[in-house]
Amino acid sequence: MSGVLVTGGTGQTGRTLVQVLRNDGVQARVASRNPAAAGPDAIRFDWNDPTTYGPALDGMDRVFLLPPVDSVDPLPLVEPFLHQAQRAGIRRLVMLGSAIVLPNAPSAVEMAAQVRAQPRGVVLRASGFMQNFLRPHPLAEHIHRLGEIRTAAGDGKLGWVDARDIAASAAVLLADLDMDARSDYLITGPHGMSYPQAAQIITAQTGRQVRVERITEEEQAAAYRASGMPAQFADSLAAVERAIKTGREDQVSTAVLDLTGHPPRTFTEFVSDHADEWTQ
Repeated sequence: MSGVLVTGGTGQTGRTLVQVLRNDGVQARVASRNPAAAGPDAIRFDWNDPTTYGPALDGMDRVFLLPPVDSVDPLPLVEPFLHQAQRAGIRRLVMLGSAIVLPNAPSAVEMAAQVRAQPRGVVLRASGFMQNFLRPHPLAEHIHRLGEIRTAAGDGKLGWVDARDIAASAAVLLADLDMDARSDYLITGPHGMSYPQAAQIITAQTGRQVRVERITEEEQAAAYRASGMPAQFADSLAAVERAIKTGREDQVSTAVLDLTGHPPRTFTEFVSDHADEWTQ
């Protein structure tokens, strides 16, 4: 028996990845804390419950790994899973990581190194998700309610990427075990984009006036905490905007084109596909 275990299978990237794999005739098993709500082929998986790792891996020979979200130190949970995956004979492991290393998150680099050390281990270092502009993300909620983007990133740019392009890139790697893949890919959109540019595109594409409210890093951290994020994660996420503001995160690659054969979607295309999000 073979197939792909998709952790985070009900999330933005995971849902699309499962559909792409199944459309290509590849068995995909959705791993979820609530399998009853994730479909008939789903299995229970909880990072905080190691007894769920074995049954989820059973019969699978590939894994799409989404580390625990909202954590600045996911390695203590992920490391035992990596050991179990290696014992289970997993032949390809693709982890969705981040192009942005959160401040005060030293284990992220070690976790990526451990994934690369796995048989055919690959790390996808994705830039900012365009889907952050869709609810229920706090950024999108603020646009929907108040017509504004609150940011401490100034005019700094980020290589925003559509989760659909991340999923398509992962699917290529997971569907073809014979592919001569690298161990690391920077996954971005076609060009860097600032928050003021995003506001202009949403306004032009939808007719919804969106303005930018420039705030401090401390104000952004407080807003993230108020949205329900853990305090340490909220503070680290807000600190990322300092790096964006200084230009350190303005990175663009051709990895999506190289892997899938098609260029990554532009933010204009993304907004056009989700226009109702900002007009209703």
